[in-house]
Amino acid sequence: MLTMLGQLALAYVAVLGFGLIINIPRRALNVAGWIGTLTWGCYLIVQSFDGGVVLGSLIGSIGIGVLGNLAAHYKKMPSIIFNIPSLVSFVPGSQAYQMVRNFAVGRYLTAVGFMLQVVMITGAIALGFLLAELINRLITFCLQQWGRLRQI
Repeated sequence: MLTMLGQLALAYVAVLGFGLIINIPRRALNVAGWIGTLTWGCYLIVQSFDGGVVLGSLIGSIGIGVLGNLAAHYKKMPSIIFNIPSLVSFVPGSQAYQMVRNFAVGRYLTAVGFMLQVVMITGAIALGFLLAELINRLITFCLQQWGRLRQI
């Protein structure tokens, strides 16, 4: 439990730090930090139920896409301002490093294993953003239909 809280705190700090590095507006930093923290929490929950890295990345990127769009409407800013810093925790950097390292040393089978992990994780992130866009459009459609029904 303590390590989970520590990871959530570090996720918030990582999103804030990366947001400062890429120079997002100051009024978006806190919201982006909370989006990154909440989605990293979802990732950790999936991990605790043996969902795996790929499923956790998929769920996390769906959460980033949906929450980033909601924050964009709330703050009247582009959603990419919230999506990019929040995504920094999900990037498979250690697997990519291990892949390159093992290719350089000559352990090709191990390197291919890491390469497959990188491809699956990045594919899950891309699919998660695609599904999040579909969910966002569904939410918009439902809100429009509900508004029409209220007018009748």
